[in-house]
Amino acid sequence: MIPEIVARLGAVRAVAWFASHFPRYLLTLQILGPVRFHLACVAISLHNSCTYCAFGHAYGLELIYLRRYDRLFPADARTLAGWLGLGPRELGTRLRGVLQEAGLHPEALWVDRTLALASGAQRPVDAAEARIAHLVRMLGTMNKIAIESGVQPDEAQNPINKNAVIKARHAAMRAEVA
Repeated sequence: MIPEIVARLGAVRAVAWFASHFPRYLLTLQILGPVRFHLACVAISLHNSCTYCAFGHAYGLELIYLRRYDRLFPADARTLAGWLGLGPRELGTRLRGVLQEAGLHPEALWVDRTLALASGAQRPVDAAEARIAHLVRMLGTMNKIAIESGVQPDEAQNPINKNAVIKARHAAMRAEVA
């Protein structure tokens, strides 16, 4: 994806874009926590119809959920990424259902807040929502570039992607339920 961003923005603008957005992106990951962060990124990317980012963040969410709860997330990344083109209401309903099934009931509120910010139906009212609003803007650029470039889904967009043990365990568990 990075080469695509550089190709679209040019080298200087791409460096400036990363410098202005990526530190806050990483801080938001730390402050919101990986589950809430990736959930917001999935919701935003689905709202924007970006398969690449929706899959990457959903796969990251799956791996983090497995590590934290020692069980599979109820919906796999390909299923979640397949929810492109749904309106905010239907998307919210499906995401809330999966979160309830996963035992992540408080996260359902974050889905609603994120989708309202992504659709422009709501403006941020606190620091946490301001962080999500930043993700909406940043991912909006990334989603647009990924869609225009035809970048295909590949890996988790989280450092957990480097954890070969958890990835192998995840793959084995998914194969068992397939």
